[in-house]
Formats: sequence, C-alpha cells, structure tokens
Amino acid sequence: MIKKITIVASISVLLLATACKTTAIKMNTENKNTPQKKEVVYQVFTRLFGNQNTTNKPWGTIEENGVGKFNDFTDKALQEIKDLGVTSIWYTGVPHHALVRDYTAIGISNDDPEVVKGRAGSPYAVKDYYNVNPDLAVNPANRLKEFEALIARTHKVGMKVIIDIVPNHIARKYEGKSNPKGVKDFGADDDVSVEYKRENNFYYIPNTRFEIPDTAKPLNGESNPLIDGKFAEFPAKWTGNGSRLAKPDKNDWYETVKVNYGIRPDGSKDFPELPAGFDTKSYQEHFDFWADKDVPNSWIKFRDIALYWTAKGVDGFRYDMAELVPYEFWSYMNSAIKVKNPDAFLMAEVYNPNEYRNYIRLGKMDYLYDKVETYDHLKAVIQGKTWPDGLSDIQHRMADIEHHMLKFLDNHDEQRLASPEFAGTPEKGKPLMVVSATISTAPTMIYFGQEVGEAGNENAGFGTHSRTSIFDYIGVPNHQRWMNGGKFDGGQLSQSEKDLRDFYKRLLNFSISSSALMGNFQEIQTANRNITSGYDIAIYSYTRWSDTQKLIVVTNFYALASSNFDLRIPADIIQKWNLKDGTYTITDQLYHKKTTQLRVENGVGKAQISIGSSESFIFQL
Repeated sequence: MIKKITIVASISVLLLATACKTTAIKMNTENKNTPQKKEVVYQVFTRLFGNQNTTNKPWGTIEENGVGKFNDFTDKALQEIKDLGVTSIWYTGVPHHALVRDYTAIGISNDDPEVVKGRAGSPYAVKDYYNVNPDLAVNPANRLKEFEALIARTHKVGMKVIIDIVPNHIARKYEGKSNPKGVKDFGADDDVSVEYKRENNFYYIPNTRFEIPDTAKPLNGESNPLIDGKFAEFPAKWTGNGSRLAKPDKNDWYETVKVNYGIRPDGSKDFPELPAGFDTKSYQEHFDFWADKDVPNSWIKFRDIALYWTAKGVDGFRYDMAELVPYEFWSYMNSAIKVKNPDAFLMAEVYNPNEYRNYIRLGKMDYLYDKVETYDHLKAVIQGKTWPDGLSDIQHRMADIEHHMLKFLDNHDEQRLASPEFAGTPEKGKPLMVVSATISTAPTMIYFGQEVGEAGNENAGFGTHSRTSIFDYIGVPNHQRWMNGGKFDGGQLSQSEKDLRDFYKRLLNFSISSSALMGNFQEIQTANRNITSGYDIAIYSYTRWSDTQKLIVVTNFYALASSNFDLRIPADIIQKWNLKDGTYTITDQLYHKKTTQLRVENGVGKAQISIGSSESFIFQL
C-alpha cells in the first residue's frame, strides 16, 4: 500500500518534491483557435454501446452475443451523454474493417479468419475507408445513410463527431467497394517487383509468398471454409508494425500491412521537408507550402479520405499510432483539413515525449495522448508505486504544450480504471479523475462505461479481461444497466453506480464551465509537503485561476484513511490573487457541501482541511 513505501523511496521523492519549481504556469496554447472552455471527449466503442444482450459467450456470434447499431444512439441517449458534460463523441470502429461475417449478399467479400483478430475484427484493420462497418447498420446495404443520420443526430444535441483514421496500416485484404469516382485502391498501381518505390502504397518482399503466422486456432478452432493455413498474398508485404518477415510473428500486427509514406527502408525521407521555422507557422501557411509540392501517393490517398469524411460532417479524427507516420505528412493532411474546417478536432496517439512538439508544431496536431507522463504517473500513484508529487514536474516539463496533451484514464487500449489490474475499484479512481480533469487546460476524455464503474471482467474470446474487448461481440454489463433496455435512464444501476455517475456528471460539467481551468496553474505541493503537519504522502494539491475565478484543488489518493491539516497557500499566490489579510470562505464546487475558511495572515494563506479517503475538493474562493 502507499503508506508502506520505503524510507529510501520516501527521501528520494521528498527531494524531488523540494526541487519542484513553484512558479505559476500560464496555461495557453500556440493554436489561435484555442477553445475558451474545457472540452470533454466521450469515447464509445460503437459496436458495443447499444448491445443489450447479456449472454457474453466467449467467441460468441452476433446471434449469440448481440451487437449494437448506429440507431441505438437515440436522441435520448445522445442527450444523456451531452448532459454528462460531453462536448465531442469519438465513435470508435466506424470505418469498414475486416471481420468474420458473411456480407456477400451486398457485395462485400468474406475475410479470412486467419488474418482477422477475433470474430468481430479489429477496428484498426480497415478494409474500405469510404464506407462503414456493416455490423453497425440495421440495414447493412444502407449503412452509410444510417451513419450520416447519426452524424446529424449528434450535431442536433450540440456535440462534435470524431472517427478513427489509421494511416499507418490497413487490412491485409483491402477492397474499396465504395470508392468515389477516380479513386483507386491502395496498391492498385504499385510496382511489386521492388521492396520500395516512393509512389508504391506498400513495402514488398519480392518473389516471396505471405505465410500465416503461428497463432492460436482462429475462431477458437471453429470450422470455416477459409481456414486452410493459407492466405493469398504474393508478393508478401511488410506487416503493419513494420515487420519485414513474409511470415510475421504471432505478436506482430499480422492482420494489417504497413503503408508507405515515402520513408525508405533505411529510414531516410523521400519527400520535401518543411523549412526551418515552420514550427511557428499557421496551418494556412503549412497548406500553402504543400500546394505546389510533389508528394507520395499515399499522402494524397489519406488526405482525400479525411476530406471525404469532413464533407459528410465529421468534425475531427483520432489518428491511430500517428508517430509511425512522418510529421511532414501530418502537416500536409491536417492543414488541408483545417482549411476546410478550422474548428476540426484532431487528436493522435504519440507515445514518445521527445517527438511531442514535432507532431504538435510541425504536424499541426491539436491534441496528443498524455499517456507516458500524466496517465502513467497517476496509475503508479494509485498502485502505491510512487507519490503524487511528480505530477508537478510533469506540468512544468510540458508547460509550453500542456494544452495539447489530452488527459484520459480509460480507453479501448488500456486496462479499465475500475479493474483490479488498475485502481481496483471505481471509487479509488475518483481522485485520479479529479486531477485528470482539472490539472490542465487540455481536453478530458472518458471511455463509455467508465462513468458507471465498468471493470472489463468478461472473457470475450480473443480479447482478455481488464479491457473491454475490441475484437469480439460482447456486452458491457455496467453500461447495460445504465442503458436499462434502451431507456438510457440508469434504471438498473446500483446506488453506488448511480453515485459514481453523479460524480462524473458534476466533475465534467464543472470542468467545461470553469474559466479557471483554462487559466493558470501553480502547485502548492512543495509548500506543504515538508512543513504541513498531517499532510499525508497521498495528498496532492494545486491552484488554478483566471481573472474571474480562483480554485484550490486538494485530493487524497489514499483509499484507507482520511487526513486533517492546515493547507498552506504561499505568499506569491496570495499576492497574485490580490488577497488582503483577512478571512475568506471557500466552498467545494463538486458537491457544494464542504465549506472552510481561508485565513490570510502576513500575506500567507491557511485553510483547515479535513479530507476523507479517495476524496477530492475543488474549493472556489
């Protein structure tokens, strides 16, 4: 447990905390279109959201386990999501991807289960970028119209629509059945006699056949006419994660092939590079730069895909594994999107902190996942592996880009926040959520079911427990109780689940209405860690403020004990807030039940705090 951290570790963290800078970070962004209020993204796995079937048979079919549809996102469902405090919905898994189901009646070829993960398939093995997953439609032949209607319903309640684009790789059997006039499939004009050519869409292993990797039996050993140990691909292509083997390893992304962006096999760039100083240029200047440049064919293909969906009303994109694609391409594509829609919401997976600024400033990304910094640290704190003090260093380290670092605790790739493998209980995740939503100006993202404590305990088949499976037809039990048979009123939730959703609703709605959360940050951890009696090791505190709102955030990560202390507000903050000596009332903005006094004497503030286990306060002056 946290309280059992060794003395050596304690000393090292104390030294780290003492070394923290205490100057305020003025939260702003280089993006001229910075929103004036916090944004909240609700990620929903589209296939699972509306599924009311509770069978949950491992490897179950649609008939056995059920599947959700676009139409399950009713006006009522969307309004409830909006009322939770959400500004954008990321509909995950919308583009048509490879899956094991017979849709030949509407002209879609069957996919070989030996190059499909699970039965329902990975949403990141896209088979046709100009159409949507037929599983998601009541009438699969009319699937695109049904998605367009969902876009319109989402906009009607005042939320943006985000979908995935996966530029690094596509399904091994890509077939553009819905290509607009003049659009050719990936690889249609490739020279397959060579490993690399700039205009090729893929990398090849010449004169060599692709071989099925040595994996567990597809479909758990179920009979299927396409399971024969072979998949017709000659010559073999590089696999999505970069494997150059004709027979990929079972841990490779064997269901996908890597797209060529003009990066030679030796890693050198075979395209125009951005001139020096373009890290400070606008998206319009980036767009103008590329207007007369000769770029690889794959760049044009993906730009056209993004503009196709933009024209249909999609407001933004989540880019899978963006750092595997050069930032020059992102400059080219994102600037083209922004010229069409300056308010487009563009977020990406980039996990290398050394590359963050390149993808933001040169790649023109709006937001990157803040995983390896804030997310990983919060996870380590709640698991008793470290103290929260390092959060201050993270904020200072990323001060110049903090607005672009999207905060999350739960998504389709990660272990569920409430799972035993992460926080252990939904309640233990609450202090993490408060910090995640209030420590910066960046957007907050939650994953459907997180707000009602979904723990991902099911054995779905290909997908394993602790994560809600993205490969299988499965139900999401806590979320299904909130759905309540399509009423979307939480009627089947337990009291603790209702209380948890109420907490999320209060927190997210406060965050999107708070001017202070788009203002300044200054930690007060250092001022309290070494001198404040009763300030336990699992306490973390900081201030946020704007011209019109002053906040003090205090949170207790420890789940087994409360704490009592006189919180110290340093003189420099008191001075910045223009507070004179005297007594001021501060009130918690989450539940409006906790009030205490901030006493300012000789220019230094103190507030008596009594905080329960896993409790947080957002005090407003």
